[in-house]
Parts: sequence; C-alpha cells; structure tokens
Amino acid sequence: MTHGPSPETRHPIPGAERVAFLKNFITRPNIEVGDYTYYDDPDGAEQFERNVLYHFDFIGDRLIIGKFCSIAAGVRFLMNGGNHQVATFSSYPFSIFGNGWEAATPKAWPHKGDTRVGNDVWIGYGATILPGVTIGDGAVIGSLSVVTGDVPPYAIVGGNPARVIRQRFDDATVARLITYPTVREKTVP
Repeated sequence: MTHGPSPETRHPIPGAERVAFLKNFITRPNIEVGDYTYYDDPDGAEQFERNVLYHFDFIGDRLIIGKFCSIAAGVRFLMNGGNHQVATFSSYPFSIFGNGWEAATPKAWPHKGDTRVGNDVWIGYGATILPGVTIGDGAVIGSLSVVTGDVPPYAIVGGNPARVIRQRFDDATVARLITYPTVREKTVP
C-alpha cells in the first residue's frame, strides 16, 4: 500500500496548479531540491528559479534544499554573485567590465559558501535568504524576514535581520529530533 503522492508528481493537489513539488521544475545544475518539497506560487513553479538571484554558474555556489520543505510565494534566495567588495575604495565592480578596468578592483569577490536549507523547513511569504546561510531542520522562517545568518534547527525566526523568536520544542525534544534515525536518513548531503 502506498501512502501519499509520488515525489515525481508535478502538481500533487488536483486543481491547485500553483502548488508543485519543486524538484520537478529545477533546471539549473547548481540547485538541488529534495523529495516532497513544495513551492506555492500563483504564477507557477516555473518561476522559482527567477527568484534565485545572482546565481551564476561560474561562481560555483549551490542552493541545496532538503526534503518536505514548504516554500511560499515571493521567497528570494540571494546568492554569492550579488556580493561586492566593501574593503576597497569603491564597491563598484570595475573589473567585471574589462576594457582596462580589470586592475581597478580585486579578482577575489566575497564568497560565503553554499546556501543550505534543511529538511521540514517552512519559509514564509516574501522571505529573503542571503548567501551562505544554513537553515537547520524543522526551522520556520517568518513572512518578509531577511535571513542574514544561520538558523538553528527547530527555531522560529522573523524580522529584518531575522532573529530567533522561540524554539518550536524544548531542548530535549530538539536533541531527540536531530538524532532520530529517520531525520538522519533525510539530511541534505
């Protein structure tokens, strides 16, 4: 006996085309999405990759989203390609335009690493996730939040910048959830 829809189903709720299992719409090699993670967008799941901003193949950073996540419309992921040098006299990226400007700014651009979203994460409407952030399993990101740093597992965060509002469960329960075998089997690589 099977339970639930196949993770290969594009639209798991009949008549609700705005809700889709996201991995079935990903075309970029530097975005990975786990089974059953859904995206809700009135314009369609095809729009998700447009909301992953400054994600250039030549930079090499990845967006990795775990299983069973809920991602609302308007969520934005800013990637490392949007970073500028701020330790130089100008933050303008002269060197990318060439034509003699190559030496004007360093070739090394700020790179904060891959952006990772754990399993069973709920990201509310219009939230923005900055580059290199890790969001732990079971976390909840409040609507319109700007996530500038890592989010602990099972924390509820909100605001700009997002701060921990509270934990979803007590410390002992969180510890059990983190070490529970089925959670370990679900973890993102």
